[in-house]
Amino acid sequence: MGRGVKVAVIGGVFAVMVGGAGYGAYNVVSALDGGGGSSGSETKSGPPGKDEVAETTEKFFTAWEKGDATTAASYTDNASVAGTLLTAYGEDAHITGVEITPGTAAGTSVPFTVKAKVSYEGTTKPLSYKSTLTVVRGETTGRALVDWDPAVVHPELKDGDTLVTTESATPQIEAVGRNGTVLSKEKYPSLGPVLARLREKYGDKAGGTPGVELAVRHTTTQAPDTPLLTLTEGQPGKLRTTLSASVQAAAEKAVKRYGESSVVAVKPSTGEVLAVANNREDGFNAAFQGKVAPGSTMKIITAAMLIDNGVTDMNGPAPCTDSAMWQGQTFKNLTGMKPDEGATLADTFMRSCNTGFIKLIDEVTDSSLTQEAQERFGLGQDDWQTGIVSFDGSVPASPGPDRAANAIGQGQVQMNPLNMASVTATAITGEFHQPYLVPFDLDGRKPATAKGLPKSTASQLKQMMRLTATAPQGTAVKAMSGLHGDIGAKTGSAEVDGNAVSDSWFTGFRDDVAAAAMVEGGGHGGDAAGPIVADVLRVGG
Repeated sequence: MGRGVKVAVIGGVFAVMVGGAGYGAYNVVSALDGGGGSSGSETKSGPPGKDEVAETTEKFFTAWEKGDATTAASYTDNASVAGTLLTAYGEDAHITGVEITPGTAAGTSVPFTVKAKVSYEGTTKPLSYKSTLTVVRGETTGRALVDWDPAVVHPELKDGDTLVTTESATPQIEAVGRNGTVLSKEKYPSLGPVLARLREKYGDKAGGTPGVELAVRHTTTQAPDTPLLTLTEGQPGKLRTTLSASVQAAAEKAVKRYGESSVVAVKPSTGEVLAVANNREDGFNAAFQGKVAPGSTMKIITAAMLIDNGVTDMNGPAPCTDSAMWQGQTFKNLTGMKPDEGATLADTFMRSCNTGFIKLIDEVTDSSLTQEAQERFGLGQDDWQTGIVSFDGSVPASPGPDRAANAIGQGQVQMNPLNMASVTATAITGEFHQPYLVPFDLDGRKPATAKGLPKSTASQLKQMMRLTATAPQGTAVKAMSGLHGDIGAKTGSAEVDGNAVSDSWFTGFRDDVAAAAMVEGGGHGGDAAGPIVADVLRVGG
């Protein structure tokens, strides 16, 4: 709204009126509700009416435009917190000349556009963005108030965030992929949090100089500042990464299939991360930092443990029964799976029969799976140095029923797509190469190490994964159909307490690319996570 321009909602649509400091608009509103407005002596209840939405919105916007943070905050239902952020808006972010244009109200929700200027040390840049507010009834006062949310002030703001304009803490980076392609968050939106982390850690090592930016400062998390507007360009430093622009583009597109999904692709022969993508509203890098049960994808490690401990091999017995009892807990298979008392480990693996693995757990110890994960696959020792914050899995030694539950990717096991892509890479090559995003020599990082797998074990794992992706009974056949080359996969679904639908997991390989994906609440592994992995593998390295 420009100076002297006020609004009211009539019939759900904002009418614009030119007049003095809100008085004319207030009188129109008063006429609509019989002259009482929201200041009557009786405490009102129920959702705010159209007139109250107009009155509260108009007063909030007018105070905000004038830079009167205290008054603007008084029209919200959390004046203290709102006042702090609105004060920072003008004083710390140096945002002035605010003009707010409301859109058409939808009930108590009002969209609007903000146009303003950011001025700092003689430099001024225009700022424009859209947001939305909702008007609610005050619980104790009955007043119509703006339902406070930091996103009202700017859509990038979350609880605890603030806005600042200052010289950036670290120089900007120009991240480039393995073939020299520039990787920007504009072209690859899912990379935004990853690029921010890389800038935070390597901005001062990449040879750049800082500029001046308007940014979101995350004061209650460890996340780096989120730039919103550059006032003065610094000199970006060039940062080489292992990412493949083509694989990243495929990953970005693939995760859009489902909400709360993540995928990672790695190059098994080297450990280089080719792609990392997340489709999450919270911006969390679950692909690298997630800590959730991986379901039956864990059977890759369990099968390796059984082979390495001489319990069975891919052609040895692993009977698939209807159910299996382990220390008082009954384990079952997916509904509809036919039992096969004469099944081999390969049969049980490619059909993802839980009981076939549970029946063999008595042949190992509480710590056998942990030792296999740590010593052979490099997991669970908190020593991965990927270049950004990551979690390298957890496979604790578990007594009682959890020993069996861990073996099928439930119990106390925690993984993320980065971990499972690495597991697949180790399984098919026999060698553990710690995944990484930036060269180790950039900052002298030391990669984690593990002894890998015996050649015979790796050969059997690779063949069982091939069967899972190509044999008629394989659970990954549908998802992997149409892929050429040397392919293999493993499906998984993980039950999470309180969730009606299991998480969908899938990991697979095609030639020298391995990928893993997880979709929260996606159901069977081949249904949701499978197509994501297949889309990434289809592009190749």
